[in-house]
Amino acid sequence: MTTMVARPDERIQPPVRPTKGAAKERWVRRAPLLPALIFAVVVTQIPFLYTLYLSTLSWNALRPGKHGFVGLSNYGTVLSDSRLRAALLNTVVLTAGAVIFSMIIGLALALLLDRKFIGRSVVRTLLITPFLVMPIAAALLWKHAIFNPAYGLVNGLLGGQTDWISSYPKAAVITTLVWQWTPFMMLILLAGLQSQSNEVLEAARVDGANAFQIFRRMTLPHLRQYLELGGLLGSIYLVNTFDAVFSITQGGPGTATTNLPYEIYLTTFRKFEYGEASAAGVVVVVLTIIVATFALRVISSLFRMEEGR
Repeated sequence: MTTMVARPDERIQPPVRPTKGAAKERWVRRAPLLPALIFAVVVTQIPFLYTLYLSTLSWNALRPGKHGFVGLSNYGTVLSDSRLRAALLNTVVLTAGAVIFSMIIGLALALLLDRKFIGRSVVRTLLITPFLVMPIAAALLWKHAIFNPAYGLVNGLLGGQTDWISSYPKAAVITTLVWQWTPFMMLILLAGLQSQSNEVLEAARVDGANAFQIFRRMTLPHLRQYLELGGLLGSIYLVNTFDAVFSITQGGPGTATTNLPYEIYLTTFRKFEYGEASAAGVVVVVLTIIVATFALRVISSLFRMEEGR
């Protein structure tokens, strides 16, 4: 039996502890970032902690001086209230509808812009423009210029006097969100398409694969992580949609388009229940953090994939 003896340079070396000078040097490099870190903590974490505190109080602004500690009672009200459950369902429908349709249209536009043609840069700039419009301005544009039953563009093209917002409130809000967020999805997917290896695609064409086979077997698997990233980031932003609901439908008819942010607004400024509104806000933040966690994992996997190339 042969005994393997490790050479001196192969022996496991004990971990080298950083010297005081090296630790000091690291802190010197990080010092310029401390003001930004402190500012971020003050602006985000302190208000959130105060919201957590408010969520444990029974506080109605119409009864000043009569608020007290109720523990987790407000969370029980939030999770058992039929209006808030309907708002949660509407939030899921509006977010999922806007994300799915904007991703489908964004993928089609990304495939178009991935090809070379005359005026591609101009077309790309025009397609990005809706994402640069302020959300409240986009909502008012669609409400008055496109969906208006008397002089809107849709009825002007199709004829008739259909009140699209009253008849199809969810579709009206989703259409507005899709128009504004399609450029965001398009840019992410276009970046994924342009990171695809041209040599591999050319080899597939030489082997006899047609365009649909290349798209289904090569392009879509390559875009999977980009699709996930676009869907997760879009969900994080769209779950907090307030402008479109407030401007286009006011949550109606009835509660047809009342989502969680708008219901929190109603609870705060119509019912004046600060405790319940704070609890509902905390629930929204928790749901957003869950989605953001998955988004960060997808982003880190994309970075690892780029490093491995």
